[in-house]
Amino acid sequence: MWHVLEHVPNLTEYIAQLKSLLKPEGTLVVAVPNFKSYDANYYKEFWAAYDVPRHLWHFSKKSIQELFREENMEVIKTLPMKFDSYYVSLLSEKYKTGRTNFIKAFFIGFKSNFKGRTAKEYSSHIYIIKNN
Repeated sequence: MWHVLEHVPNLTEYIAQLKSLLKPEGTLVVAVPNFKSYDANYYKEFWAAYDVPRHLWHFSKKSIQELFREENMEVIKTLPMKFDSYYVSLLSEKYKTGRTNFIKAFFIGFKSNFKGRTAKEYSSHIYIIKNN
């Protein structure tokens, strides 16, 4: 079953439910956009991953770690979703300008990934979370 973390009204209760479904030492995989990425900063209120009003929550690496730590779960690995920066930039460019601009969106997506290599803040991250 697929669940979207950003759409959940009561986040802490939901994470507790996820934990109860896991076996001891079980693993959970969570993929969410990162509002601290270059493309989020570039597009600001036009950043497509804000996806208002459907996304009720927005996450950083620190907030994900803290949310799951409260339930005695640990983020053991964080992976970048490099292709997401291109897709989100393409949508954001359309929101911002009203036009589909593949070249500019590709450039911003590329720049976001390039900056993400240094800052470790990609457009979206995959979190591997262990139940303790």
